[in-house]
Order: sequence, then C-alpha cells, then structure tokens
Amino acid sequence: MDFATLIGLVGALMLIASAVILGVSPDVFLNPASLLIVVGGSLLVVLAKFSFPQFLDAFKVAARAFKFKLPETQASIEELVEIAQIARKEGVLGLEGRELSSPFLAQGIQMLVDGQTADTIKQLLNKERLMTLDHNRSGAKVFSALADVAPAMGMIGTLIGLVQMLSNMEDPKSIGPAMAVALLTTLYGAMIATMIASPIADKLSLRMTEEARMQSLYIDALVAIQEGTNPRIIEQMLSSYLPPKERAKNGEAEAAGG
Repeated sequence: MDFATLIGLVGALMLIASAVILGVSPDVFLNPASLLIVVGGSLLVVLAKFSFPQFLDAFKVAARAFKFKLPETQASIEELVEIAQIARKEGVLGLEGRELSSPFLAQGIQMLVDGQTADTIKQLLNKERLMTLDHNRSGAKVFSALADVAPAMGMIGTLIGLVQMLSNMEDPKSIGPAMAVALLTTLYGAMIATMIASPIADKLSLRMTEEARMQSLYIDALVAIQEGTNPRIIEQMLSSYLPPKERAKNGEAEAAGG
C-alpha cells in the first residue's frame, strides 16, 4: 500500500469535509443537478477522447496509485548478481525453476534458459517494456484528461445556473437553487480535478517511470549474463541505477572491505 497516496487524498477530503461540517448545514453542499453536470458530464467527455477499453482500463490501472510495490533497487542488484554467479558456475540451466522477485525478470530468465541470444533477449524484453509503458501512460492520460475536463464542466454548470437565475429574477424562490447550481458545479469540478484526477495521473506517471527504470535494469543484467560478463562487473554496471547517496555508500563499503 502506498500510504503517501492514501494519506494525501483521504487527508485532503477529510479537511474539506471538516470545513463543511463546521460551517452551515452539509446538505447545502449536495446538489444532484451539479453532480450530474460535473461528474456525469466529465466522464462522458473523457470517454469521447478515448476508446472504451482505454477508458475502462484506466480505472483498473488507477489502483496502482494506491497499491504498487517494486523490489528495492539494491535488493534487485543483489539478486541479479547472485543469478550471474549461478549462471557462471552452473550454466544458465542452473537458473531453471528459481523463484524470482519479478514476472518480468522471470520472463527474461526463461529466455536465458531457452538459449536465446543476447540481442534477441534485449529486443523482446524492450518490446515488453514499451508495451508496459504504453499501458501505464494510457491510464495516466485518462486521468489527466479528467483533471482538464472537470473544471471546464464546472464552469459550464456555473453558466447554466447563472442563465437560470437571470431568466427568473422575478421569482425570488428560484434564485437560490439556481445560484447553488452555479457555485457548486465550480466547487465539484475543482475538487475532482485537484484532489482526485490530477494526483492519480501524476502518481501513475511516477509508477510508469519507476517500473520502466527497473525493467531497464533487468534487461541490462540479463544481456550481460548471456554474454558471460563477470558478476563483479555486472554489479558495478548496475550500481549506476542506484540513487547517488546509495552509490556513494556502496563505494565506501567496497573501499573499506578492500
């Protein structure tokens, strides 16, 4: 579970809810017509921008903003170095049936066991990586579009409410409901865009970058293993994927050990 996403979104919603509850009656913030315009209208406009599969799949992908776990980079490097050592001592057949931390890595190991060349492994896994990128990018685009559309639909609702209000100025009872629609649609649109759609889109983009980076690490390691590179050289090569602080820390540890 990604607690940063959960705490951020739930915390923001709770703050808004507290402000509503501590103010006037919460009922005044609920307006079916405003919800219909903003929520329904926004979803339909976003649907018009994408295909049905892309639209529906985006809401499945959105779960990755809340629950998504990649192996730690350092742990992955250690795992890959161990795999390289086994392949060097026992051959790639010694890797068959080994439990691995990632389905992507398992796919690459199976290619090693099947005797694929380094070029073939790199080509096939890069294609898989690009497909994963496209899948994640599509989900992020849907929520980015929702973040753009929701405030616009809120403005449309505001204009509808103002038109209704101005066309019935002789009836004082109609002014209040029309003004409520005008103001609440703006509020709903801003909340959907700022507190839901935009954070999820940004988090999915972050997930996309993190996963692509980890897959690149796996590809580099697997190609090096197939080419028979020394495990120690592989470890040094993969250390470039570590954050600068961890890289410096590992360098100090190696110097102390040497």
